[in-house]
Amino acid sequence: MTARGGHLASRAATVLKDRLIAVTRPREQAGSLVQGIEALGGRVLLFPVLDIAPVWAPDRFDDVAARLGTFDLAFFVSPNAVRYGLDGLLARRDWPGSLAVATVGKGSERALAERGFARVVAPASGFDSEAVLALPEFAADAVRGRHVLVLRGDGGRDLLGETLRARGATVEYLSCYCRSCPVIDPGIMLQPAREGRLDALVLTSSEGVRNLRALVGDEGIHLLAEVPVFASHPRIAAQSRDCGFGHVVETEAGDEGILRALTRHFG
Repeated sequence: MTARGGHLASRAATVLKDRLIAVTRPREQAGSLVQGIEALGGRVLLFPVLDIAPVWAPDRFDDVAARLGTFDLAFFVSPNAVRYGLDGLLARRDWPGSLAVATVGKGSERALAERGFARVVAPASGFDSEAVLALPEFAADAVRGRHVLVLRGDGGRDLLGETLRARGATVEYLSCYCRSCPVIDPGIMLQPAREGRLDALVLTSSEGVRNLRALVGDEGIHLLAEVPVFASHPRIAAQSRDCGFGHVVETEAGDEGILRALTRHFG
């Protein structure tokens, strides 16, 4: 490495030096972002605002597993859908070779790759249902008459399924995990904010924004109002502003997008 290259690497490793960043992802999904922040010299306050648990529905999994070969496409909405959906289905049968797999988001793509899926339909850019529906594989001519299985959390967003039905597909949902607001001491977040030690707050879910609002209450929102909030989607950014956060930075999606935004802001 050249002297200049070493200097740049050293600078990158300290761009968040002494910055305390609150990460609100579910604990089991926060690891890679935590590592990225720490690699930039930052410190992480882990404050999960969502609990994730599998849906206990053995009869439903039995039914879908028995018919899995009749579907043309299985769409996984998130890494949780990959984890809990595949855990439930593959415990009952092997994956049919004819069943194509699709998803959205680099985390979900990695989760499927780790399970052995080498060919995954996913948008190269854009990390929401709109980006998926813009793919040629989801155009009306491509999906008309096809049978699509959507694996998702309980009560997930309906845009994808409704649009596919309008384009002529048959859509079936499999709810394989549920989300809830955790029991956590709000002081973990509010004490450093009260002392002026909290430098940033990362929010990656609209539901998580609402849960955070419920957890910290009016006084907490007042304390946190001017802490920079880094939101990884326009809907999350809008929800954050609606909840009373005054300084919202909309980031690109994924860990890389969040880390780039933190680096630009503090670097």
